[in-house]
Amino acid sequence: MTTNSAGVLADTAAYAAAVEEAKRAAAAYYTAGESRLDDDAYDRLVRGIAAYEEEHPQEVLDASPTGKVAGGAASGDVPHTVPMLSLDNVFSAEQFVTWTASVERRIGRPVAAWSVEPKLDGLAVAARYERGRLDRLVTRGDGTAGEDVSHAIGTVLGLPERLGAPATLEVRGEILMTQEQFERANTVRTEHGAAPFANPRNGAAGTLRAKDRAYRVEMTFFAYGALALPGSGELTDTLAELPHSEVLEYVAGLGVHTAADTAVAPRTVTTVEEVQAGVEDIAALRATLPFGIDGIVIKADLAADQRDAGSGTRAPRWAIAYKLPAVEKVTRLLDVEWNVGRTGIIAPRAVLEPVEIDGSTVGYATLHNPADITRRDLRLGDHVMVYKAGDIIPRIEAPVAHLRTGEERPVAFPEVCPQCGSEIDMSEQRWRCTRGRDCRVVASISYAAGRDQLDIEGLGATRVVQLVDAGLVRDFADLFTLEREQLLALERMGETSTDNLLAAIETARTQPLSRVFCALGVRGTGRSMSRRIARHFASMDRIVAADAEALQQVDGIGKEKAAAVVTELEELAPLIGKLVAAEVNMTEPGATPPPEPGAEPEEGAEDGAAGLPLAGMTVVVTGAMTGALEKLSRNQMNELIERAGGKSSSSVSKRTSLLVAGEKAGSKRSKAEDLGVRIAAPEEFAELVETYLTPVA
Repeated sequence: MTTNSAGVLADTAAYAAAVEEAKRAAAAYYTAGESRLDDDAYDRLVRGIAAYEEEHPQEVLDASPTGKVAGGAASGDVPHTVPMLSLDNVFSAEQFVTWTASVERRIGRPVAAWSVEPKLDGLAVAARYERGRLDRLVTRGDGTAGEDVSHAIGTVLGLPERLGAPATLEVRGEILMTQEQFERANTVRTEHGAAPFANPRNGAAGTLRAKDRAYRVEMTFFAYGALALPGSGELTDTLAELPHSEVLEYVAGLGVHTAADTAVAPRTVTTVEEVQAGVEDIAALRATLPFGIDGIVIKADLAADQRDAGSGTRAPRWAIAYKLPAVEKVTRLLDVEWNVGRTGIIAPRAVLEPVEIDGSTVGYATLHNPADITRRDLRLGDHVMVYKAGDIIPRIEAPVAHLRTGEERPVAFPEVCPQCGSEIDMSEQRWRCTRGRDCRVVASISYAAGRDQLDIEGLGATRVVQLVDAGLVRDFADLFTLEREQLLALERMGETSTDNLLAAIETARTQPLSRVFCALGVRGTGRSMSRRIARHFASMDRIVAADAEALQQVDGIGKEKAAAVVTELEELAPLIGKLVAAEVNMTEPGATPPPEPGAEPEEGAEDGAAGLPLAGMTVVVTGAMTGALEKLSRNQMNELIERAGGKSSSSVSKRTSLLVAGEKAGSKRSKAEDLGVRIAAPEEFAELVETYLTPVA
């Protein structure tokens, strides 16, 4: 295909080749759930085709994806009662503003209200209900007719086989796989000898059409609209006149799943500025969602506005998809590196042919563990689908198996620890050096001294190496026994730097238990879990004495994690003993320990947070803090909230009790105002938790 330096199609031949490539990609995706192009590549291809057609309208080919629903997907044999259209796209705030102006010119007035909702990354379907019973499931197809996939009824969560009322209607929505369903589906597929799906979207598309499988794969449905069918009676006029937002409420009331109960619940707003705030809110939550989204859908909410705006042959003129930057791309797996973590865990890392994803160049991706490589059947040289959302570490979803050439090679697994050459414990999915923490003593000590653990200023990795090489420390407990003369004998350690380091170590000795426990680096626990454990048990001796059953009383600790924590604490007993001997603080200020087994709880002690200023409250912090809170990091703010009896959260929802809004609070403040959430300025919040400020400042 010939293009110029700007990527524009250069001539008729290049245009024809682009149309053919888009046709093949759409056919592969809509028939088998597979495509050699990722979303971003397909979007760019179609935009290039559209640009060429605008300049050369006399050359438009019938096979062109422009002007067609779903890019020209193959039609089925089930006609739609009302065309099932696609959406046009915008890619920036400027393009969105231009589009809204065109809608308002078309209807001759301002749009009364806008609905803002997530654009779910799945497959559009129509679910037809006859007198409350799910009768038929049809894909979108080419928009005029779709494929009957009623065999999938019963495998789709959120799409009940019977409604809460005997209504006759068609519910339209998206079938997708959550990340958990995707992982489970690939496990089942590989166990039955099939290649894993490349990503959740392809998984949903392929699974929906599959018949007579020897195994069952679940998917999830989210409704985005509904319309009346013949025999609907009074419901016909009702659905035709209801605002879009109320249609969603109606189908949710019948028991159909919508996005209303998710972190990205649809919202109704009245201004373009509020729409943009909603777009930013949903985009910010993208990385935390259990399902994929590739944009935000904005619709005119009122039925009258929709009717007056009308529809084209491919898309309605009253709705638009505000596309987000791509978070997945196809690239090649070049190699696998094996790195050893601070606890001796041996973790594989994929070396990739560099690819641009979500505004950054990705050259590496996580692979979790050796079993993950085997399960996904990854091979060196494979084309792989790489996924990245927000700022999380990119990861490989699966190989694109149909692009294999036969030249791919198996991944070589290490036979000994790549760090120290010791034996590898392969008894669990995550392999570990038999020397454990001793394999990576520098990494372990550096982690313990970090800002979110003991916060020992002046103790960077270079200084830790110096201390280890000099034989002064073998673990981070030895830091608390260092003497001034020992430090002064080291290179580049003058009196000032020595005294500053000793002062920082002395301050670390008084850190709360939650930070000390976090510094231990217990597998399966991090900052927030360490705080929960410390708040629950109140002292290190109670944590160490706890069995797996007692640990399961901590929020977020299940049976398997509890057993692993108990085992690891047994391994860490000598280190904990050294910390106690060094008079490191082993208690959590303000925490109330659980009652002894068999003992009657004290009155009012059912909840350890009872009586604290934030008891029972979920608190979100946003914007720049001022006053007494100005120097606190976000982790310190979270500690402060939990010490005062509350629960910290990163997103505003109906469950939020309080938003602490600093300067430039932005969209979270707007959402809190919409939901009626209490908002406090930093100064007001500092006064509320004044008693708990000193320990974390």
